[in-house]
Amino acid sequence: MSDNQHQTEQTNQQWGGRFSEPTDAFVARFTASVDFDKRLYRQDIQGSIAHAKMLAKVGVLTEQERDDILRGLEEILIEIERGQFEWSVALEDVHMNIEAALTKKIGIAGKKLHTGRSRNDQVATDVRLYVRDEIDVILDELSRLQFGLANLAQKEADTIMPGFTHLQTAQPVTFGHHLMAWYEALQRDFERFVDCRKRVNIMPLGAAALAGTTYPIDRHMTAELLGFERPAYNSLDAVSDRDFAIEFCAAASLLLTHLSRASEELVLWTSAQFNFVNVPDRFCTGSSIMPQKKNPDVPELVRGKSGRTNGNLIALLTLMKGQPLAYNKDNQEDKEPLFDSIDTVKGCLRAFADMVPALEPRREVMREAALRGFATATDLADYLVRKGVAFRDAHEIVGKSVAYGVSTSKDLSVMSLDELRQFSDKIDADVFDVLTLEGSVAARDHIGGTAPNQVRAATARALAELAQRHG
Repeated sequence: MSDNQHQTEQTNQQWGGRFSEPTDAFVARFTASVDFDKRLYRQDIQGSIAHAKMLAKVGVLTEQERDDILRGLEEILIEIERGQFEWSVALEDVHMNIEAALTKKIGIAGKKLHTGRSRNDQVATDVRLYVRDEIDVILDELSRLQFGLANLAQKEADTIMPGFTHLQTAQPVTFGHHLMAWYEALQRDFERFVDCRKRVNIMPLGAAALAGTTYPIDRHMTAELLGFERPAYNSLDAVSDRDFAIEFCAAASLLLTHLSRASEELVLWTSAQFNFVNVPDRFCTGSSIMPQKKNPDVPELVRGKSGRTNGNLIALLTLMKGQPLAYNKDNQEDKEPLFDSIDTVKGCLRAFADMVPALEPRREVMREAALRGFATATDLADYLVRKGVAFRDAHEIVGKSVAYGVSTSKDLSVMSLDELRQFSDKIDADVFDVLTLEGSVAARDHIGGTAPNQVRAATARALAELAQRHG
């Protein structure tokens, strides 16, 4: 680019009356946001349509001017969606691009559309509309994933697997019970997004630049047209805070944390060392050099993408923390982290919702793994307590029996009665009712427990709630 272009390139004429020289070409590109905020086009047009209808109602626009604006905006929407709209960096952002196109299309009435509003309240409104729409998409995908989990858990309510603490065999659980643990975490994520949506659904439009407007606007009418719960109560706060975007990114980070933890388990379970689960080939890739490899790329990538959402959250918190009231140009930087978190969440949810119903548990491998590591040791301790042995003494007795099992390579469930009685004469033949894997999981027959009938009850509750959610 020549020096002459650097010095003289003309830029945004919408506000050019104040300036004695055109904005430097590099500065124009540096400060422009249209390359990423043009995705707000639908919400920008939606907000402008509502604003025009309100201005006509209060007498700021004539009915003919309103109708011309609505017609022009609808034509622009069609052009954008057909890929026929020309975006200009010189016009900075999505708002100015659409307004300039409208004015070119319908004349002076297009210039009247901006009456009673500012880009400050306009962009805050657009972003809230956009986040609200995307939360609804995310809630649907979350529900789809939860439905897949609950269905699979119902089928696997009796499938025994080892439960872990410190990644060491702890107690036997069922695969269905484990899947429902994922479900419960996602349920809290669902509730967080629902709650976040309530605070997103407040309308900034009418706050104008920072102090409201002298025109006789009807903010309640505009809020109703746009489906907002109510207008924002303070004009300074309405245009300047992005806490709703930060809250969304916090909910996104927690969701991706839960998906990352589940991904880590799937990566472990699909390894040759565990071999608990098969992930179908369509969710995996191979190696360019090792022909035997089948890599669990979907869970690995979801695990990795959690870092993006965490970074976006910190970026927005840092962006906001030093800003005085009211609007500052810093807030242009809110969109890329926010948009990235939205895209990341939707992609990860879709991948998981497609993959989970297709998981193929290897039931015998899981059961055999639960037999290693003395998973029913706690059940033996509880048995002794019920026989009148103090818990600390029972703990010591079981510890000695496990040490014996390690030295003889025998699980507690396959030891003879005589072998067990050498550690306590309180042990009788009925001990084998609790030392089996099936007896162990069935004994925890309380709400939230591992008993298969409790797992089935949990899945039934979940499926009924999901049916009601979308009924």
